[in-house]
Amino acid sequence: MSPGNVADALLRRWYVVLAALLLTTAAAYQVVRPAPQYTGSAVVVLKPPVTRNQPNQLTNLQPPLALVSYGVVQQLESPAGRRELRAAGVQGTYHLVPRNSGTSATPRYLIPSLQIQSQAAGADAAVAAVRRIVDVYTRHVDAMQSAQRVPAGSRITASVLTSPSAAEVRGDRSRGLAGTGLLGLAGGGLGALWLDRYLLSRRAAGPGRHAGPVLAAG
Repeated sequence: MSPGNVADALLRRWYVVLAALLLTTAAAYQVVRPAPQYTGSAVVVLKPPVTRNQPNQLTNLQPPLALVSYGVVQQLESPAGRRELRAAGVQGTYHLVPRNSGTSATPRYLIPSLQIQSQAAGADAAVAAVRRIVDVYTRHVDAMQSAQRVPAGSRITASVLTSPSAAEVRGDRSRGLAGTGLLGLAGGGLGALWLDRYLLSRRAAGPGRHAGPVLAAG
């Protein structure tokens, strides 16, 4: 198909190109003025019990605590755990990410800290969801030790290392507009060409469809 044929097809199906232009304009408006989104986050760390040798709990963090934290994360990411979080009022998207505190000399996830994130349309809602997740996480840590009958003075505790806060999510508008424009241009052009070819083929095959065999008069 020559460029001239493409131009003629686009002119014949100008209404498809116009519809694609209108849809692209509406999508570009959503890119330029998107609905506000906020990400709430907090960091929780599991601390061992206070002992005489280690009165400062943060100096006695051990890798097994990270395994305990990861076990609780698996519980919360299971179907039952997700239902529990929904029942606690956690809506929208959330993530439980063990923080990589390792270096070239120490293993990853040595420090039993967990980053909790939640996305919502408002800053208060994002922070509230993070607080609810922290509460459920803490309950699971306590329940795990209660099931093992760990004495109160020997229990590990969950502590909020970084208080819950929210930040607005800002995307790259220039990339969004460029992608929207390319999709609209490609979709409108291909749609117009396909429709033009389909209608022309139907028109060419139309008269022959109803023509039956000619019978000689006897």
